[in-house]
Order: sequence, then structure tokens, then C-alpha cells
Amino acid sequence: MTRGRKIPALVFLRETEKKMKSICLFCGSNKGGKPEYEEAARVFGRTLAEQGITLVYGAGKVGLMGLAADAALEAGGKVIGVIPEFLKAKEVAHLGLTELHITETMHQRKAMMAQLSDGFIALPGGFGTFDELFEILTWAQLSVHNKPVGVLDAGGFYQPLRALVEHAVSEGFVPKGNQDLFRIERDLPALLSWMRQYQPSHVAKWLDLART
Repeated sequence: MTRGRKIPALVFLRETEKKMKSICLFCGSNKGGKPEYEEAARVFGRTLAEQGITLVYGAGKVGLMGLAADAALEAGGKVIGVIPEFLKAKEVAHLGLTELHITETMHQRKAMMAQLSDGFIALPGGFGTFDELFEILTWAQLSVHNKPVGVLDAGGFYQPLRALVEHAVSEGFVPKGNQDLFRIERDLPALLSWMRQYQPSHVAKWLDLART
């Protein structure tokens, strides 16, 4: 267990590697209401371990977070958790991980997880998951990083997100090319394949509606 080093507010992250050595998981600290969510978390953790990919996540022992971590560990994989002190104090931290890093703040937690990862995947979750996913997408939009961002659509959970993004594009709030900054897939192997082949695109964030 180590205490996280201080991290600047804005971090320029490592280049994406073709071979994904580590993937950061965003997902719920609850299990949700469908068995497909739990199964997706277990398959995710096991698949990463089988492919020699380190799982980086928020260090929780509960919900989909705990299921994914346990599955990876049981399959012989490496799991790195990052958690702020105040959450560890609430006894939700998984103490059986390969590495456990303690940070002072939530922002330091997210920055460290991003630094440790070659890509990001979101499974179903709540506000915390949405926050992590949208922040890492915003960093991609602003060219803070150029790593692939995937969304695993277990049980059709993220279909409303697809519709929301399309609506934001049609209403002029998101440049059309920014849709390519992430990918929604129901099939994990297909999502991992896309991430390995990902080529970042650079589209101006600010739209000139007078010219569109």
C-alpha cells in the first residue's frame, strides 16, 4: 500500500501503446438490477487477466468494482487500486489488491488512475461512473491525453448515452468528429480490438455555428 504522490491539476498523460498493458475501469459501487451487469464485470476482470492486461480502478471492494477486481485476481491478474483517504476510512477499499494507492483528493485519484492506464473502459454505474467517464472524455477532447475510451454496453445500459451524445451533436454543442473519441460496444473482444487500433483524431472543440 502506498500513499499517492502529489499530482498537478492538469496532467499530460502517456502516449497510447498499441499493446494495451493496462486499462482503467470505471463502474458502479453497486451491482445494479440486472444479472448481465454482474456477469459483464466478472468477464471483464477475467478477460484482462487472461490477456495479461493490468486492471486499474478505484479500489472498491463492493458492487461491480469488487466483482471485476476479484475476477481478475482469481484469474491470476494484476489489479491496481487508487482510492482517496476518506473513502478508505469508510472501509470500502479492497485490501487484497496487487497494489493499493491512497490519495488525498478525488481529483488526485482520477489523475493517478489515468497516468497508470493505457486506455479506459466504463461499465454500468451511477453518478461517480458518469463523472469519471465524462471527465476523461473531456480530457481527450482538449488533447490532454490521446488514449482510447471505451464503453461496454452491458444489458443495453448505455443506449441512452448514445442518444444523448447524438442529440448534443445535432444541437451544436459537440463537434461531430468528437463522437470518435470513444466507442460504445456490447462485445468486450470487439471493444478491446478497437482500442488497440485506436488512432486519435483532433477536432476543434469550439464550433463556429455561423459557418456550419
